[in-house]
Amino acid sequence: MFQLFGYLNRRQWGLIGVAFVFIITQIWLDLRLPDFMADITELIETEGSTVSEIMAKGGYMLLCAFGSMISSIIVGYCAARVAAGLSKTLRDKVYDKTIAFSMSEIGHFSIASLINRTTNDVMQIQHLVAMGLQAIVKAPLMAVWAIIKIYNKSWQWTSATAVAVFVLILLLAAVIIFAHPRFIRIQGLTDNINRVTRELLSGIRVVRAYNAESFEEKKFAQANDELTNNNLTAHRVMSLMGPGTTLIHSGLTLAVYWIGAYMILAAEMPDRLGIFSDMVVFSNYAMQVILSFMMLNMIFMILPRSQVSANRICEVLNMPVRIQDGKGAEIQDASKGSIEFRNVSFRYPDAGENTLSEISFKVNPGETVAFIGATGSGKTSLINLIPRFYDATEGEVIVDGRDVRDFTQSDLHDRIGYVPQKAVLFAGTVSSNVNFGTGNDKDVTEEDIRTAIETAQCKDFVEQMDGQYEAPIAQGGTNVSGGQKQRLSIARAIVRKPEILIFDDSFSALDYRTDRALRAALERTSSGSTKLIVAQRIGTIRHADRIIVLDHGKIVGNGKHEELLKTCAAYYEIAASQLSAKELENG
Repeated sequence: MFQLFGYLNRRQWGLIGVAFVFIITQIWLDLRLPDFMADITELIETEGSTVSEIMAKGGYMLLCAFGSMISSIIVGYCAARVAAGLSKTLRDKVYDKTIAFSMSEIGHFSIASLINRTTNDVMQIQHLVAMGLQAIVKAPLMAVWAIIKIYNKSWQWTSATAVAVFVLILLLAAVIIFAHPRFIRIQGLTDNINRVTRELLSGIRVVRAYNAESFEEKKFAQANDELTNNNLTAHRVMSLMGPGTTLIHSGLTLAVYWIGAYMILAAEMPDRLGIFSDMVVFSNYAMQVILSFMMLNMIFMILPRSQVSANRICEVLNMPVRIQDGKGAEIQDASKGSIEFRNVSFRYPDAGENTLSEISFKVNPGETVAFIGATGSGKTSLINLIPRFYDATEGEVIVDGRDVRDFTQSDLHDRIGYVPQKAVLFAGTVSSNVNFGTGNDKDVTEEDIRTAIETAQCKDFVEQMDGQYEAPIAQGGTNVSGGQKQRLSIARAIVRKPEILIFDDSFSALDYRTDRALRAALERTSSGSTKLIVAQRIGTIRHADRIIVLDHGKIVGNGKHEELLKTCAAYYEIAASQLSAKELENG
């Protein structure tokens, strides 16, 4: 929790200082009111007192009340500004840290959890700071100050107040013991319900296709019931605080006046007025003590959950990022677009064995190299090492003649056009999706966007859309087909005019005709770029300059299509499942 306060800036600390000053002022003004009330009581009971004297004391009371109100407004304003500023900073920090995560760190947290930590958890901290500056600081100060002012009034009254405070502390302790563990579970259960909801919405087509609505409803109902029951148990315990403090408040008032009545009856006539005045003052101060604990009650309602939220935020902020920027690398023109793997092995975090083992090959600038192999052979894992989505466990991945770990990530990614296995589109327009992430240093014209769209075989369907190149794209590209999403993703990579183009099984949703036309257009418009193609179809890669065959994370074949049919059993087996006997015979 205290780590988060380190993100407060100087101006916010200044507002906290101002708030503290006005909290002290408010407490002093509030605790002056009983003194003026005692003075008015004495004046009323004293012969010879004038109305003007009573009115003067009443005026002072009004001034104190007005000053307390102004102080409270200033404190509330300062607290709100500090809380809002801190929550903005925390959201920025968590978001920036998440963006810096490699796939390893993102895999440590679920997507639903990261979203929840950026929104709900930060909001819990904001509520705590906004209320805490007013209650956590004010309540103890007021309680201590009030106790100091009343402790020498009467040991009987002081004893009654001590008993009330002791019962209040027991009540607060019970809440902490029984409710706190429930509040700890709330955030985790919120993550779970977000995860279930997100899975349902993202997979709604599959759910409907398999008539799994009732199954998903039961899964959501279970997650919802767990969260609801946990909340009910926690708030049932917390519900004892309201009536409990009210009972203690009323009981203490009754005790003060009951004790006061006996003391007045037992006192001599001249002393009775003083005891009555003390009783009025004491009852007001005692109520201030109880009210202070009631304010703490509000904080105890949100403090456990806020503590959990703070820990979850700190868990993200303190997570070490495995992939760090290099110092930068000077590149020779002759090596631009070259790629080399030198005895590379790779193992996913916490995996029992290597996914890739002793991978070595070299790709020359402008060359087209394809990767093929059975499912799980390590094709995607291999190409993910080039843009440093993961770092190699052993060996070196060389781009443009330098180890990828020598580059800054921004510089490395600027050299690469990457089309993922699963096409991703963002809410916006066709043009904004194709021009996505080109950066301020790349002068992309409207003509470049149109050329990329045409090369990716998108022109026909884009020009038929309402708005054409400015046609809206829904979040996730749900208003276009799978093949159209893939082609727009390919156009996005082409428009960057990168040194290296990586296609991770990016032609799988295309028909053979579109596949062939797209590859031919690529050869014309991106002939200078090095191309790495992961594919399952022989037809997509048979004309590549070289084909690398993977099997169980190892290279078992490296050469042209015709050569591999004769020398690589694994490649021949794949080809035999897709090509006719005549095609196999003719190569």
